[in-house]
Amino acid sequence: MNFFSCFDQTGKVIARCQTEQEIEVLKRMGRPIAEVRQLRNEEAIVCSLTSSPSDYNEDY
Repeated sequence: MNFFSCFDQTGKVIARCQTEQEIEVLKRMGRPIAEVRQLRNEEAIVCSLTSSPSDYNEDY
């Protein structure tokens, strides 16, 4: 399972997504996504154990 972190212009994490389609939806909603990075396997495991990536996205 892949997870992605989305960052704004200042490098702050503004969203975590599970698919590239979710990233595109956030961009269309106007989120200022400047960079997207795929989480490493160990980071993705922690994310999947603690919560859904959509729990992190307050307006999605």
